[in-house]
Amino acid sequence: MCSVALPTTDVMSSVVEERSPEDELRGKKRKIALSHCGVCGSDEAKYRCPGCLTYSCSFDCVKKHKEASKCSGVRDKTAFVKLTQFDEMTLLSDYRFLEDTGRFADAANRDQLIRARPDNPRGKHLAAKARSMNITLRSLPKTFTRSRENSTFFHKKEKQFYWHLKLIFPQSSTEISQRRVSDTQSLEQILTRYIHPTESDPVMRQKLKLYVHSPSEDIRVFMKGEGRKANSVRFHQLDMQKSLRDNLSYKMLIEYPVLHVVLREHWRDYPLKGPAETDTTRSKETERKRAKKEGEKGDLEEGEVTHSSDDEDQQQRGGELGEDSVSHASAHVSRSVGGAADKSESPADTSGSE
Repeated sequence: MCSVALPTTDVMSSVVEERSPEDELRGKKRKIALSHCGVCGSDEAKYRCPGCLTYSCSFDCVKKHKEASKCSGVRDKTAFVKLTQFDEMTLLSDYRFLEDTGRFADAANRDQLIRARPDNPRGKHLAAKARSMNITLRSLPKTFTRSRENSTFFHKKEKQFYWHLKLIFPQSSTEISQRRVSDTQSLEQILTRYIHPTESDPVMRQKLKLYVHSPSEDIRVFMKGEGRKANSVRFHQLDMQKSLRDNLSYKMLIEYPVLHVVLREHWRDYPLKGPAETDTTRSKETERKRAKKEGEKGDLEEGEVTHSSDDEDQQQRGGELGEDSVSHASAHVSRSVGGAADKSESPADTSGSE
């Protein structure tokens, strides 16, 4: 039995040589390239629109296709598919569509802001009591942290607020939240337990030693003015000797007061709000209505936000003043004209009598 050697290397080399470069390049092309461009029709297609399955060869053809057919380019997940064309990719697409639907439904059920009641009886009650003290109080939805931590309440018998108060000491990077702070206490009494050299808490005294060692005239208390644009932040300077109620009067609050205790070197970082309008002839009823509409009633400066109803009231009052001024002016002119006529007639009457 004889063995025959096969020229394996020669056969493989001949097979490789028989494949032309064009055949090799065509084998690397994708299947989509076998179709022609649906826009220009000349080149081989490279892309396919997910929305209408139109073939295109370039980005320019894609733009022309969308402009001509008004196609959004988004695949319709609910489009009808024939049973003969139903394959594994279509099944996977439907499965993912059902998963997305279930996820959106579960997210809507978990969203507390959607499930929360739109009305807030507690916030309305506190706002009404604050309005009687010339304080504008605004409440946030229950999902906000500031609303959840607010412990402010109104004592009916004592007829005073017990505020949830937040004190910020920026020079010591310290924030302190205090509960049940009576609005009859002065700011000096409130700060005594924190920055007083002898009567304050030892732990707080060590933590706020920059304030403890500073003289009292170098310490000021500021509160941010609400109802303004984000790029126009202004502050109210509070009086240390006055009570918390007097300091909050004719100002706007969101949930509870937030006070900034600042040293002299940093006062310039807290620009003050414009001076309030002081008219001694204004009645208390007008003051209460103005405090209801805004936090602090004064001349509006740049960056302050007002409601459209306030602008309409101002325009209406301006129109009434304008009509009154016109009526007064016309009456004055008529009186002056009448007086001049009387004077012109008086010489004639005297001559006739003579």
